Amino acid sequence: MIELKNILKSIDIKKAYNDKDLNINGISYHSQKVEKDNLFVCIRGYKTDGHKYLAQAIENGAVAAIVEEFQENINIPQYLVENSRIALAKLGATFYNNPSKNMKMIGITATNGKTTTSFMTNSILENEDLKTGLIGTVLIKMDDYFTPAQLTTPESLDLQYYLSQMVDKEVSHTTMEVSSAALETHRVEYVDYDIVTLNNISREHIDSHGSFEKYFETKSSLITNAKEESTAVLNLDCPYSSSLIDKTKAQVITFGVNSKEGHVGCKNLDLTTGRAKFTFQILKPFKTKEVYYEPTEFKVELSVPGLHSVYNSMVAITIALLSGVSISTIQKTLSNFSGVERRFQFIYEDDIKIIDDHFANSGNIDVTLGTLKYMDYEKLHIVYAIRGQRGPTVNRENAETVVKWADKLGLKEITATKSVSHVTDNDEVTDEELKVFLDIMKEANIKVNLYDELPDSIYYAISKAKEGDLILLAGCQGMDFGAEIALKHLAEAKSNVVAEEIINNSQKKLN
Repeated sequence: MIELKNILKSIDIKKAYNDKDLNINGISYHSQKVEKDNLFVCIRGYKTDGHKYLAQAIENGAVAAIVEEFQENINIPQYLVENSRIALAKLGATFYNNPSKNMKMIGITATNGKTTTSFMTNSILENEDLKTGLIGTVLIKMDDYFTPAQLTTPESLDLQYYLSQMVDKEVSHTTMEVSSAALETHRVEYVDYDIVTLNNISREHIDSHGSFEKYFETKSSLITNAKEESTAVLNLDCPYSSSLIDKTKAQVITFGVNSKEGHVGCKNLDLTTGRAKFTFQILKPFKTKEVYYEPTEFKVELSVPGLHSVYNSMVAITIALLSGVSISTIQKTLSNFSGVERRFQFIYEDDIKIIDDHFANSGNIDVTLGTLKYMDYEKLHIVYAIRGQRGPTVNRENAETVVKWADKLGLKEITATKSVSHVTDNDEVTDEELKVFLDIMKEANIKVNLYDELPDSIYYAISKAKEGDLILLAGCQGMDFGAEIALKHLAEAKSNVVAEEIINNSQKKLN
């Protein structure tokens, strides 16, 4: 138990109602998870308002509340604040003794590649025998303990709890995906970052932020609000990332695959197999309190495919170098790193090749199709799950990006699907979204083989593919089951062929 008045000192209280000296044993923002003697924080969400559930929280044991407006007929102490989300973040950090200050915190944001870059970084740090934490879309890792993630970045109170658990486990380095939603809703307030990165920005989540400009402003706040003692890693090949060089107090380390003006660069890039080989270059000396690097270079071979993986690895390598990891550990890790599911993932490599990709937005599509340009194959077959419930703007931009690459990739037709039986209402393709996609394809004279159901679209593409061809399963939620469907279909087809050969051989012997 701790004294309530001591923890309340960490936040700005505008006014108090029924103030009392109390002890609390925890903080909660979900009324159904409140325990006896908890402080309850009423936060406003996208769909509901925590103020509505204060009475229920009291029934479950809440003894005081943080509110944005006083609630009538409530007798426990209420403390009025300007923004309860910011208050929750500060209270959480204070309650758990500011755990992020006790380890090296790495914050990674981008429109595309946050997950892969975070996993890549964590793998390198782990292979240097460091105790690591990882917080992201897929899972939360606290040294040797794993739990599935509910959000890309957890709610602030949960985040501080996880960080405190990592401190207890003596974790030294934690890598965290930082989403735009987390930044906008103050989930990462009062996290003390040592390294922050913004890998790329493209049009995504426009509806939730109101405009691309607001999205960029929110996303870039990870960099612009970075402390003077931290390091920011910025991408010179992305104009939005590079525009932040003079807008942060942090020490800036720049990189580029195309640009050679940064601190680190890339040469001799070979993507003919889809899996990159290149030379990583330190072009300009850079140092922190812990490390100093003179210009040098070393070879890198990636096990994961795609041009985007080169960019992700450039960030992961730079973070590793800033963390004092040896070059040999970096090289060995990246040559074995198998990647993250649905990020330009080779799922089948036999007579034909099949790649599964999270074809999320125009930036992601641009990099994915740009990678295919470097690869060797006979013919490209794209099965595209049209994005649902993202609005016509996103679908128009996605379609226009596909069209931009069509001539370069010899793409004359595309197989598309609405994935009717494989998406929820939240991802159902609207008539307007379908129309804008079809209109763009028609204007570009690209034939569309449209299917309502995902399996039908995949079966069609496989039936058309010949030896040496490449099939790209492209799409977000609508393609989540694509790899499973394709592999099962191929396995059944092979089984039928084997069975037919056995029957034919038996008949020959009989004759």
